[in-house]
Formats: sequence, structure tokens, C-alpha cells
Amino acid sequence: MKCWSALGFPVALLYSAAMEAWILFTLLAVAMQSVRTAAQKQIAQSISAASTTLVRYLFGLPFALGYYFSLSHFYQGEEFVGNTVFYKASTLAAIAQIFATVFLIKALTLRNFAVGTALVKTEALLTAVLGAVFFSTALSSIAYLSVFLGVVGVLIASNWKVSWQDLVENESIKYGVGAGLGFALASLWIREASLSLGVPRLLSASTVLLYMVAIQTVLCLLFVAIRERNQLALVLSRWRSCVFIGFTSLAGSVGWFTAMSLQDAAVVKTLGQTEFAVTLLITYFYFGEKITAKEYVGIMLVALSVILLLVAA
Repeated sequence: MKCWSALGFPVALLYSAAMEAWILFTLLAVAMQSVRTAAQKQIAQSISAASTTLVRYLFGLPFALGYYFSLSHFYQGEEFVGNTVFYKASTLAAIAQIFATVFLIKALTLRNFAVGTALVKTEALLTAVLGAVFFSTALSSIAYLSVFLGVVGVLIASNWKVSWQDLVENESIKYGVGAGLGFALASLWIREASLSLGVPRLLSASTVLLYMVAIQTVLCLLFVAIRERNQLALVLSRWRSCVFIGFTSLAGSVGWFTAMSLQDAAVVKTLGQTEFAVTLLITYFYFGEKITAKEYVGIMLVALSVILLLVAA
């Protein structure tokens, strides 16, 4: 009985935590983003990084429109009233996310799938630090410890001994950390934009999502049309894969945007570290890459960080 009681506490904790909406949306985002990133890695082998970025937004836009209008119909009587904070934060988030996506694709093409994604996971720590310094979103000490352990876990699993020379010369690290910084800033601005709207959180998150995807589609389409026009035909010839990327990207964004509208961005991103475990499984079963002992240690640290996070939340 004592043994059962000891096991019952963490089980009950996870069960009660699972009832939190932001956790469910984060797990949705984790699952969809892992699949989308794997698909992006494949298509990036045949089209440019900019075109791969365009695919995410161009083919995700129809789904974003459908999702927004479905919620608008559900929340009848709720009117969207734009404001300076919304437009400024959403626009900055859109631009930051574009650069982060390009850097992510670059990182994935320079190292193996799991390591490239691991580097981007510095975004959780960056989100916590930037949020505390510039966005007045300080966390509890346990939450900060959780963020730190999660980032350490993925960096250990990346199997790198990072030196100052690496930070200057290693392109994989620069692209990975650059992607993390871009996603961190985007996350904080997304939450700021969503909270500025006086409508239900689901609707405000979908409003920010639609606005951002529309801007991102226009900017990326213009860039590719001007600089890499021949890539447009390549994108259209792979429309089936593009539709899949667009849908999974949008589904993942729905999860991230809604979760960050309900909870601090750094907390959401720390729980999102569970994506790394999913990534390793995809690495092993789909890409045939081996999981090392250090990667297993990384998974354990990420698991510990999630447990601490649930306690803090």
C-alpha cells in the first residue's frame, strides 16, 4: 500500500495537470511540430530554405482562415478590435518567426535531425530570460530551475562540447541558437498580442495566428518571387507534401498560440521540451539514426524538468 501511495502522487499530479488546457494545447503543438519539422527536413533537400519557409505559411494560410472563421462563428457577438499593441507585437512576432524558421532549416541541414532540433531548444531559456528582462514575466525559482534543466538536457544530448571558438566558427550552433532566439522573441510577442485583445483566449490566439500567417505568406512569397523565382515551380510540383506541411504547421501553431495565451511563454516552451523525446523517436524509427547514451541522459533531464514544471505550475 505504501508503494502504491508513493506511485499514486506523481500519477495524480500528472492526471490533474493534464486537465489544464494549456498543457493539452502544448502537447498538441509538440506532436504536430515534430511531424512538420521532419517533413520540412525532407522537402528542404529539394528546394531552398526560403522556399521551405514559404511552404509553411502559404499552405497553412487556408487552414488558418478556416480555423479563425469557425471560432468567429462559435463566439458570435465577440468583435475583433485591433489596437497598437496587437499590430506591433504581431508584426514583430511574424518577422522573428520567419528568420527563426530559416535558421532552423539551415541548422537541420548542417547536422543530424535530432541535434539540429536540440540547438533550437535554447529558446526555452532565452524566453525565460528575455521575458523577465523585457516583458515583466518573471517566473518562480522552481520554474527557472525547470527551464535550466530542460535546456541542459537537450544540450547534453546534442553531444557537443561548446567552446567560445565553436560559438564563433561553428555554423550549426549559430543557426540553432539564432533560431532559438527568434522563436523566443516570437513567443513573447505572440502572448503580448493575444492578451491585448478583449476576446476569449481561443479567439484571440486564432486572430493573432491568422494575422501573422497572412503577413508571413506575403513577405516570403515576395522574397521567393524576386530572388528565387524558379523555386515556385518546384514548390507547386510538390504540392502534396506542401499541403501536409501547411496543415501540421498550422495545427502546431494553434497549439503554441493558444497555450501561450493561457500561460507564460517560458513555461509553455519548457513543457515543449518533450518534443525532443518525440524527435529522437522519429530520428531512430524514421531516419534510422542511433540514439546515444548522452541522448538518453538528455531525455531523463527533460523529463525531470517537466515534473518540476508541473509542480511549479
